[in-house]
Amino acid sequence: MKQRRYPAILISIVILLIGMFILFKMYSDWKNTELTVNQPFVNHIAENSKNLDLKSIIHEAEKSVIQIEGHNEYSTITGSGFLYNDKGDIITNAHVIQDADAIYVRTSNARFYPAAVVGMSDDTDIAVIRVPQLANREHLSLSNDLAEIGDEVIALGSPHGFQNTATLGIISGTERDLDVDGFHYANAYQISAPITHGNSGGPLIKRETGEIIGINSVGMDDGMFGFSIPINEVIDIVKEWSNEAVNEDLKFASITDIVNNINMEQGVQDANYLIEYFWDSIGIRDYISAYSLLGSSLQQSTSYADFRNQYIHIIDLRITDPESEVLDNNQIKTTIEVDVIERDSNQDDEKEQTTSHQFEFIFAYENDQLKIIKITDSSD
Repeated sequence: MKQRRYPAILISIVILLIGMFILFKMYSDWKNTELTVNQPFVNHIAENSKNLDLKSIIHEAEKSVIQIEGHNEYSTITGSGFLYNDKGDIITNAHVIQDADAIYVRTSNARFYPAAVVGMSDDTDIAVIRVPQLANREHLSLSNDLAEIGDEVIALGSPHGFQNTATLGIISGTERDLDVDGFHYANAYQISAPITHGNSGGPLIKRETGEIIGINSVGMDDGMFGFSIPINEVIDIVKEWSNEAVNEDLKFASITDIVNNINMEQGVQDANYLIEYFWDSIGIRDYISAYSLLGSSLQQSTSYADFRNQYIHIIDLRITDPESEVLDNNQIKTTIEVDVIERDSNQDDEKEQTTSHQFEFIFAYENDQLKIIKITDSSD
């Protein structure tokens, strides 16, 4: 007769359960234990990864910053604004456009378009204009957070007509209430970055995130500080205006009138600006923006891949102030000296070398837009 094995089986089950409990306890303790890495280098990398490169923030922001000109019979008022949605809508200050009979805008790559008023407030210094040609263009994110005293900020605009000028500062005060020229500013940010003529309507950007937190609106006569409207204070009415606006019902300025207002003196200023924008794009390795400045014939003869390969080895560069002159055929010739720091492809260890170049750019209007039609390196 076979012996019963129940006691042995029972003991085995108990041992198995005890073993499983011990393993589970060890896993739980391991999972809840904080991992400490005593390597300052690792901590340093983790901290720096949170901060965006200042030059990159400014360059990307410039693409959505717009220079605005409001014209009437007696004067021209210059201000700034920024794209905020995919409809080509631009947020700006009401005082920039309130007296304008015609409005046109100039983008970061010096293209100009007619604009129409989407909405404008009588008491809050805020307005929205629309440029259909800018629909689906890249634009910056709007922050949902309120700024605090001490936050680092970047104010962008076109002071005195100098397009895409950046000034740095901090939030030096919050919840400021003031009245200026018939407009009431509630809960405004006080900023140490100066705001002057032409800055009005430009974006206030939080340095840490690169997001828009306000609209630059009021500057003090001494230039020591300014005030910015928090985006949270006005975004609801802004979105309401944009959602209700229909392009067919908007009144746009005539493109012919705009073209007639452009003179060669303005063309020279645009050429100087575009040269700097071209080399800034190369320096930040934004080859697409630089390539977009080329005229159609130059793009047809030079593919984007070939264009990119001409500059991809550049590590850094230094430029002098450009000099421009108007040619007899209404073209503009601009010369600029550039010190190029690049990798020496002939060296196995990829040593850096610096070479000096003098470039000659020829500009011409193409479809009413100023374009680069020829680039010559006269130092070759």
